[in-house]
Amino acid sequence: MKKYEISFIVRPDLEKDAVEKVAKELEKLLVDNGANILSSKEMGQKELAYTIKGHKTGFYYLINIESENKAIDEFNRIATINENILRHIIIKL
Repeated sequence: MKKYEISFIVRPDLEKDAVEKVAKELEKLLVDNGANILSSKEMGQKELAYTIKGHKTGFYYLINIESENKAIDEFNRIATINENILRHIIIKL
């Protein structure tokens, strides 16, 4: 299994519970597709380097996983179409 680092930014105009729900749903998506979560960290609300979809801040999350390509492909697909995710990046370690 390969190790990956996933970082994503959630919209700042959501309620705190909704932000946490988005993060938990993405973690569940990874686990359901065979990933092993090594660590998950909420990094808090931070200012963006530039405006994304009209937002100047966002809630940052960082997840380290061990997985095969299936979980990564599905995460990428869902994060791309999810309106609550401003940006995401997947890095193979």
